[in-house]
Amino acid sequence: MLTPPTSAPRLCALVVDDDPDLCELLSAYLGANGYTVVCAPDGPRLRAALQGGCVPDVVVMDLMLPGEDGLALTRWLKSLHPDWPVLMLSAKGEEMDRVIGLEVGADDYLPKPFGPRELLARLRALQRRHGPAAPDPAEGRERLVFGPFVLDLPGRRLLCRGAEVALTTAEFELLAVLAQRPHRVLSRDRLVELLKGVDRDAFDRSMDNRVTRLRRKIEFDPARPAYIRTVRGEGYLFNPRGDEV
Repeated sequence: MLTPPTSAPRLCALVVDDDPDLCELLSAYLGANGYTVVCAPDGPRLRAALQGGCVPDVVVMDLMLPGEDGLALTRWLKSLHPDWPVLMLSAKGEEMDRVIGLEVGADDYLPKPFGPRELLARLRALQRRHGPAAPDPAEGRERLVFGPFVLDLPGRRLLCRGAEVALTTAEFELLAVLAQRPHRVLSRDRLVELLKGVDRDAFDRSMDNRVTRLRRKIEFDPARPAYIRTVRGEGYLFNPRGDEV
């Protein structure tokens, strides 16, 4: 269930649980408390949600799932995005389950049954602990996911559903600067500062063309860009959630 945000940007909670009643409850409760909620009952649909554009601010992961369990999926998620906070759920209450969950990368653990207010409080505590993206979140993030794309920073390549997208050096550098600073308007002057080594005059003359070329490679409709948006009179804003406003 996906509830689009209304005014201020809403946080995204990805709930991985095969209990439809629990997913319905959390979708309604978290949705009423400022979250867009995406539910996935198993590993394949979790991966489909991420490939389809879900960029979670927090993940609620059940331990017992069909196929891959929550431990394996948490380990996989953390290998992609160590900064995504994961709250693990389990009907089991044994200490060993909690220890193993934390060892594979879960940030908190909540035994079932639980009250939705407690879960909401824990999610908010996790987000305070992790904090918002750093002013220059280039630090420590090597693979950035948006829509069906994965931006591999060390490998200097962009993948779309596993296939490499051909980018020029200038296009890659611009995309990397934007993608590492999501939901922030970057002016021309700030882009010039971030794109070190680029001649200012040449950059000022060619930036719009560079953005246009990049949009042709990552936007489904370049005339109506979803990822790289123009903020009139101010600059450009990168929205990793695409069509979600």
